[in-house]
Amino acid sequence: MGQRGVHEVRGSSPQEAVFLAADVGGTHARIGLVSERPDGPCPVTVLQYHRYACADWPSLTAVLRDFVSQLDRSVHVSRCAVASAGYVLGDAIVNDNLPWPVSIRDIRDTLGIQQLAVVNDFEAVAYATQFLSRADTTPVIESEAPSAVGPVLVMGPGTGLGSAVLLPGHPHATVLATEAGQIALAPGNEREIEILRFLARDRAYVSFEHALSGPGLLNLYRAVCALRDRSPQLTVPSEVTQAALAHSDAAAVEALEVFCGLLGSFVGDLVLLYGARGGVFLAGGILPQIRDVLLASSFRQRFFNKGVMRAFLQQVPVRLMEHGQHGVIGAAGLYLDGQHARPGENAVPQ
Repeated sequence: MGQRGVHEVRGSSPQEAVFLAADVGGTHARIGLVSERPDGPCPVTVLQYHRYACADWPSLTAVLRDFVSQLDRSVHVSRCAVASAGYVLGDAIVNDNLPWPVSIRDIRDTLGIQQLAVVNDFEAVAYATQFLSRADTTPVIESEAPSAVGPVLVMGPGTGLGSAVLLPGHPHATVLATEAGQIALAPGNEREIEILRFLARDRAYVSFEHALSGPGLLNLYRAVCALRDRSPQLTVPSEVTQAALAHSDAAAVEALEVFCGLLGSFVGDLVLLYGARGGVFLAGGILPQIRDVLLASSFRQRFFNKGVMRAFLQQVPVRLMEHGQHGVIGAAGLYLDGQHARPGENAVPQ
């Protein structure tokens, strides 16, 4: 079983109206006990929090049950907001990147949950960016103009490639969940054309996610090895990242360079697509690990390389954020806003 021990962030009171919020990805499940905070800048207070390695647990139900088992016995939770990649289909959350199928009914029946709402994981992270301070992020590209009010793009590679857009509004912002990661991969130079040709050997359709994700980085590494006429020695994404950072494998170094260049081009395209004057937050599990490589890479040059739209892009700040508790906060905030009730997208109370 996975590591036990819930990290207490702030003291909780049994009398508080509390509920669970979960941010579930392919690698980690982040679980929090939260309470509503209507008079604060952030809509919720995280009372207790823990991050679980998904591979160590047989199901999301088991993860939630472990978290609940460590709460004070006087705390009873009957509501849960889950942020997850994928979509709801009948009783299940459908996503190929999750390590196990997620049964909504199993969670409800096992934990006594009366309300269970499901939102997209990057939708939740995008919602939470409203409450970030500059100290919470690292500048990748600084804007040449004062901050503008407008759509905010949030995207990032992890087990998959997530993307969402925050649309400012009153009384609360609206978040547009997207499947931008499934857009067809667009090479920007001859080497990337060769890589695309290699990737297309095994699939009829090559998306950006096939290159800009953990599995995608491994795809890039294998493609670079083939183009260098050498056998790949690394078999999992983390090995490629480590070898590239250590400069111990030339193909891994090139793969990571290609990764950063493609990312810059893709982010620039999405900014133009959504008119993201409000800026960009880069999230996901990979980028914080390669921060120094990203900052020194061709990301910036490729981001700006949009012809006559360069001047527009120079007004758009790009910042790197740690994932942390933001998905949990976003899931809880969206639940409280009532955005979980959109038909066809979420599980609603029985």
